[in-house]
Amino acid sequence: MLHRFSRTELVIGIEGLAKLRDKTVAIIGVGGVGSFAVEALARSGIGRLILIDKDVVDITNINRQLPALTSTVGQSKVEVMRARIADINPDATVITKQIFFQKDTSEELFALAPDYIVDAMDTISAKIDLIETCVLRSVPVVASMGAANKLDPTQFRVMDIKDTTVDPIARVVRRELRKRGITRGVKVVCSLETPMTPNEEVRQQIVTPSESDERPRKATNPPASIAFVPPVAGMILASVAVRDLLNL
Repeated sequence: MLHRFSRTELVIGIEGLAKLRDKTVAIIGVGGVGSFAVEALARSGIGRLILIDKDVVDITNINRQLPALTSTVGQSKVEVMRARIADINPDATVITKQIFFQKDTSEELFALAPDYIVDAMDTISAKIDLIETCVLRSVPVVASMGAANKLDPTQFRVMDIKDTTVDPIARVVRRELRKRGITRGVKVVCSLETPMTPNEEVRQQIVTPSESDERPRKATNPPASIAFVPPVAGMILASVAVRDLLNL
């Protein structure tokens, strides 16, 4: 009998689909990268998804994020994605946490016993804390490095953190993890493309001097982004998670 995952079953088999149905995957950050990872995982038949993101949809998210539509501006990203998943796979369990992931909120995630964690955060310090905690707890994780300020999605690669080179976020993550005794064994999705410099004239038009003192760094110094780069990173993250869960 045909069902919503019939084509997936052709690839991974009945047992593979059943295995994914029994897995819990947490996605931290459901923006330009993470929202596409969430959707790919939902469409792959993951049975339990944990979505963590504090943000609401902003007008500037519309150029690249799945939850971002004119009609959803101001709404919680995780709740918009929960509703979207319910329309994709009503049998999936979706747990949402509208929080910033950081050390003092990490137990809210790990208490839910995820089988796998997908890191799509853009806060570097939280990313480092998450990876360290996953290593200490032996929870498998794949982490996205930078997807902003890039134009070529074909430059993304899956690699160990020790092998990253060009990406400035990866450089910081690699350095700080080394200080914590972690030098290898962490899967990342990283671009080999040299980041571009955002257009300064445009930046000055969208950020006023008064805002510079009051808003977070990514709002006062916004990274450049385009529709077809962050989603590719998200899809690759989902593929790594699924293949790891199936031992492929």
